[in-house]
Amino acid sequence: MHEQTPEVPVPPPAEPAAEPSAPPGPTLFDWEFATDPYPAYAWLREHAPVHRTKLPSGVDAWLVTRYADARQALADQRLSKNPAHHAEPAHAKGKTGIPGERKAELMTHLLNIDPPDHTRLRRLVSKAFTPRRVAEFTPRVQELTDQLIDRFAEKGEADLIHEFAFPLPIYAICEMLGVPREDQDDFRDWAGMMIRHGGGPRGGVARSVKQMRTYLGELIHRKRDDPGDDLISDLIRASDHGDHLTEAEATAMAFILLFAGFETTVNLIGNGVHSLFMNPEQRERLQRSLAAGESGLLATGVEELLRYDGPVELATWRFATEPFVLGGQDIAAGDPVLVVLAAADRDPERFADPDTLDLSRTDNQHLGYGHGIHYCLGAPLARLEGQTALATLLTRLPDLELAVPTGELRWRGGLIMRGLRTLPVRFTPQIA
Repeated sequence: MHEQTPEVPVPPPAEPAAEPSAPPGPTLFDWEFATDPYPAYAWLREHAPVHRTKLPSGVDAWLVTRYADARQALADQRLSKNPAHHAEPAHAKGKTGIPGERKAELMTHLLNIDPPDHTRLRRLVSKAFTPRRVAEFTPRVQELTDQLIDRFAEKGEADLIHEFAFPLPIYAICEMLGVPREDQDDFRDWAGMMIRHGGGPRGGVARSVKQMRTYLGELIHRKRDDPGDDLISDLIRASDHGDHLTEAEATAMAFILLFAGFETTVNLIGNGVHSLFMNPEQRERLQRSLAAGESGLLATGVEELLRYDGPVELATWRFATEPFVLGGQDIAAGDPVLVVLAAADRDPERFADPDTLDLSRTDNQHLGYGHGIHYCLGAPLARLEGQTALATLLTRLPDLELAVPTGELRWRGGLIMRGLRTLPVRFTPQIA
């Protein structure tokens, strides 16, 4: 008999090696995210630079987070500003713009239209909203700034959002438009409703939009009969080869100058002061420069504050008019696309040490005012207000400091804007 050879067990075939999985993505748009969205945006830039997500409103949209992709998207003619290109049902379209603007018949403004209508309207509005008019307004902005500081300088404490950063741009743009002073507090109330409800119920915002639209329509009627030296009168007079703004267009343009112009500046001032508090060595540099009568660091500094923690977190809505590829992702016709300015402006592929605040940064083509044909028309006014506000605060209240622990600060919810709810400060009382 042959001796049997013991059977050697055959190992089962090896399982194929598992593909390394990407780390789980960050949670977006909750309150913790709102406090500091930059780590989440850094993750998206690295792992999912064009990322499809469901927004708090229930709308599915693409988020664009890298600088190169963002700059392309902001100027891409395949991305329309007109909500009519949104693929979702009509009820969803109301979630993608300013609450109430559709019902208030305020859709014909620069944030909602494309060429050739956009080209025509922007050319007409630019004839009224000129750099020269902004420059002429400089002394009045300084006067308004000082008057607001005078109201709380003797107290030694203030909420810089509600007592300073919020009223300054409201009163400034109201005066530029030609809103009588006795009516400006109404605008302050309507604007306050827009800010308070930025991340919550939209009904209050819609009511304020309707009230503002009614008032502006009546004011334009009065200005047609009795024009003055103001922006609304200039909008009415503006013409190009016999072409004028219609009454609906003039009303919508006055509205968007107010709506887009006030909250951005509120946040520019609030976020800017907060960033200086968090970076005391940069704040000291700026104060030394201002004390020496210099303006260069103030000018580059405001641009850096816009890049570092700017007032507009996401650019306003865009909708694909045809299928195309962006950042390696297939975008379908009708898809909403949101460019994340806050992420693009901290892209290390474009900015050296992007998470470092450097007020003297000169290579600073940030996207805080947009890019392309929708570049912010009000950028010169925002720069003027931001520079005047910061320089005056730091000069008149040199020991200004945060009055609560940083962890107690709360940021407003919402999608487009980034800003603080309050900014409590204290300082040595200034006795008149």
